[in-house]
Amino acid sequence: MSSILTLLCLFGMIIPPSFANILAYPVSKKLSVKISDYILNVCAMRLFAILRMYRGFYYWGYNESKKDLPENFMIISNHQSLLDIPLFMKFFHGKPVRFVAKDTLGRHVPLVSEMLRAQEHCLIPRKAKPMDAMRYVGEFGKKAADRKQIPILFPEGSRTKDGNVGKFYSAGFRKLAESSGLPVVVCALDGGYRLRDLGKILTNLKKGCYRVKVLKVYDCPKTKEECNVVLDEAREIIQKQVEEWRILPANQK
Repeated sequence: MSSILTLLCLFGMIIPPSFANILAYPVSKKLSVKISDYILNVCAMRLFAILRMYRGFYYWGYNESKKDLPENFMIISNHQSLLDIPLFMKFFHGKPVRFVAKDTLGRHVPLVSEMLRAQEHCLIPRKAKPMDAMRYVGEFGKKAADRKQIPILFPEGSRTKDGNVGKFYSAGFRKLAESSGLPVVVCALDGGYRLRDLGKILTNLKKGCYRVKVLKVYDCPKTKEECNVVLDEAREIIQKQVEEWRILPANQK
């Protein structure tokens, strides 16, 4: 019964704004942005509340780790699931977060696709040449800095299957740092790898958990060498944090 109630609540939350945004996006960018802001500020919060109520799924956001953040910054993090997007929306509730993602997310993903396009997240064509991809990231970084937005980049480039931290690729990070000039906030998350697809969501939601935490803040790197140092250290401290979390039971922060 709890599974049915969970699905009904999720569908009830997702379908109306998703359908409204599908209709609004081709007609009115302004209206689509308003709907997208509702998704960002309201739906992401309700998603985890529904999962907690009906499936005993825990969200652990380490809010104390955010207390000394600079006014404007960019984020790099490990990447485990499409649910990483609403996770960061909830963790940085009220902040204008913007993601670097593949353009496939801009099509046919309920609640997400029109929002990503309307709010002008960085959607890079899957088959884009490296120079074209860097151009997308560079333009996005400049806009995000000018608009006081928070760009979020997953340096692994794709989701990991087992939740362990994969290789961090430097090109996109260097371009985003160069174009935005923003300090770099390193975040770690864990739990999403168990929710990678529909089958796993249905079986692993019950008494599972999702964790997210700020680990370190760096000044904006100015050179290729500085970028590599930040990435290497970030990967190391994220992996260490993930390993520490794996020891904890889901219901313990």
